[in-house]
Amino acid sequence: MKVQLRTLPTQVAGVLIRRIASDAFTDGLVPSEQQISVEFGVSRAVAREALKILSSLDMVEIAQGRRVTIRPIAEWDYLSPLLIEWLPQEQVHDLLVELHHARLIFEPAIAGEAARRLTEADLKRLGAILAAMGGHEREPDVYVELDFDFHMEICRATRNRILDRFMYSSRWWQLASRRVSNQAPDALPTATRQHRAIYEALAARDAAAAETAMRIHLEVTLKAIAELDLDIVDRG
Repeated sequence: MKVQLRTLPTQVAGVLIRRIASDAFTDGLVPSEQQISVEFGVSRAVAREALKILSSLDMVEIAQGRRVTIRPIAEWDYLSPLLIEWLPQEQVHDLLVELHHARLIFEPAIAGEAARRLTEADLKRLGAILAAMGGHEREPDVYVELDFDFHMEICRATRNRILDRFMYSSRWWQLASRRVSNQAPDALPTATRQHRAIYEALAARDAAAAETAMRIHLEVTLKAIAELDLDIVDRG
């Protein structure tokens, strides 16, 4: 079990996040600093910092001299692990599915671009990761990190720094989704075979085949995410 020490502002923000995500504030207004201070028995400074955390997650709008208002749900910072940690489980499930729909849009294209641009050094790194994946199919905690590294290496082979940062910024979601999909029967050997197909298409510099192999892999993963239990998702 992980033990995490949270500052008072973060603890208060966590409670408020759960309430906002559960539509507890039907008027669209978050309690004021004074109300937070009284309810939680904390100083106004702590209450102010808690609201700043909500603002940093794009959950609320803070304007001088006005009440703090809740921002539209579509605008929240879903790439922040701090937000994810306190979202209701059913929302986490929906977002994992949305992540994979997003990956189906851009990762096949990334694989195709990588096939056109990757170097022998890129291919060597991918081959080493693939070999390690094959050797750790009974160690899911190790495998999930190797899986993520494999996809990151493909992204880096495009030489596009914006794509690289986007992929890396979504790493919590990507690791969480793999932990879920890895529950399926024969999941890791199947994943290794699918990654080998991607690797072989990349090695052949065949952009169309790389896109197809990546799409097939992601479609299988999406099916697993939609069907399997999410209790394994680690939000600590």
